[in-house]
Amino acid sequence: MKKIMFNDKYGLTQAVLEGRKTQTRRIITIPKNIQRQIVGEPKITGAKDYRLGVEVLIYDEEDDDFVPMYVEPVYLVNEVVAIAQSYGVISDNISHNPSVQKAQFYCNVMKTCYPKEEIPRDKEDIAGWSNKMFVKSKLMPHQIRITKVRIQRLQDISDVDCMAEGINYYEQEGFSWCSTGELFDTPCEAYAALIDKISGKGTWESNPYVWVYEFELVKWV
Repeated sequence: MKKIMFNDKYGLTQAVLEGRKTQTRRIITIPKNIQRQIVGEPKITGAKDYRLGVEVLIYDEEDDDFVPMYVEPVYLVNEVVAIAQSYGVISDNISHNPSVQKAQFYCNVMKTCYPKEEIPRDKEDIAGWSNKMFVKSKLMPHQIRITKVRIQRLQDISDVDCMAEGINYYEQEGFSWCSTGELFDTPCEAYAALIDKISGKGTWESNPYVWVYEFELVKWV
């Protein structure tokens, strides 16, 4: 199972867990080793003989010809993906029979991450205890299911989709509130500020192609 990370600083992981965020946009990146060889603009594919992706033409010096290359989405429709959280956060959020459940979770982390290696003496030395980049997907308590994948320019996002991205809109006040803590006149303005905080200043202005992943929380019975 793959995992997916949402920004914690601006509360996006919590927004997913609460069901307030049901979409995520990820910039489509072209491998660095071919970026300088690209000719023309990327093209969206989705014909019968190709699944959804981005086609770029590169110049092949050896064959003296243009060769198409395809960039495909990381996550596919119906794929179940683990929501990455640090082991420390997961442990802190255990509320049912905490003393026993926390001990059990700690043992599971040890067995999974250090089956034959020397066990760290301190929890903070465990890979993934503080940094969710290093967690194992099989130990994550929450998952999402990808329901739809599409491609668009970043600035083509609608107000409705901004709210699906976790932007809270207060119509009665005439403001849209962004996870950055700032107030804006529209959901799009709020989302533009948020994506610049997450992906770097100027991201909204550059208007890149993005994968749009729509998803739902997986509820285990």
